[in-house]
Amino acid sequence: MAKKAKKKRRYAKSSGSDVKSEMRRYKKGAAKSGRGGKDSKVKSKKQAIAIGLSKARKKGKKVPKKKK
Repeated sequence: MAKKAKKKRRYAKSSGSDVKSEMRRYKKGAAKSGRGGKDSKVKSKKQAIAIGLSKARKKGKKVPKKKK
């Protein structure tokens, strides 16, 4: 039986911790998006995940580029 080729990681392990912390903030109701104002609260899980990945990207961690 042939061995499977190893796949490269798309995301760094540490980028998951950024997403995890953002999800915690979302569940508490403390996660914010945008500059502020009345409706700056994060409204969905998808949005919280996107913010976490964006923060990981800014820190220079291995995360795929945004889809356009």
